[in-house]
Amino acid sequence: MIAVEGLRKSIRNGSRTVDILKGISFTVPQGQFIAIMGASGSGKSTLLGLLAGLDTPSAGNVWLNGTVISYLPEDQLAQVRGKTIGFVFQSYQLVPTLTALENVLLPHELNADTKESGLTRARELLANVGLGDRMSHYPVQLSGGEQQRVALARAFMLRPPIVLADEPTGNLDTTNGSHVLNLLLDLNRIEGTTLVLVTHDPALAAHAGRRIVLSDGQIISDDLAESDNEQQQSAAVAR
Repeated sequence: MIAVEGLRKSIRNGSRTVDILKGISFTVPQGQFIAIMGASGSGKSTLLGLLAGLDTPSAGNVWLNGTVISYLPEDQLAQVRGKTIGFVFQSYQLVPTLTALENVLLPHELNADTKESGLTRARELLANVGLGDRMSHYPVQLSGGEQQRVALARAFMLRPPIVLADEPTGNLDTTNGSHVLNLLLDLNRIEGTTLVLVTHDPALAAHAGRRIVLSDGQIISDDLAESDNEQQQSAAVAR
């Protein structure tokens, strides 16, 4: 579902070049939940931005669902991104002048090929995240946890094959963070998406089936959770 090959990202800082990512490669199969970890400055958020097509690599390639996105023209990239990726931001990124329902509907309005209304889908998603009675509220009328739940519903609106989440619980207290994480996992399980989550929180990463750790722009570990290892071994025996 995701393939990364020789991915590099460098920026100019005055007279010198700063290497943020240093030629990393990995693949993510369909349906896998992967946590990308690392200290601040390790390159994990840069990597997520490249996976989402929000930035252009200095070298290397990113494939999403079989399409190379790294150097596509912006109009083509926007089409691929809109149909392939749901993105959950740490800071919610809701449109303040739209209600919760309108925010969830936004991907449908921007990307759907059909003229059919997405209202039923949007209402179902908001009900699934416990906001069935808050659909007409604006972001300013919602708590941080409620805003993040709206963002979760929006990310799944078009049933994207891939959902990317950047520190989705980073701005929330422990209780709300735990609730949002459980909702994200439930939605991911129900929708059958591939989930890539960036986090610095080991407790959050412990829920992932696979953990990739970055340091200084390089992968220093890439481990499957024990249950995923057992599943792969069973599949190998069956073959």
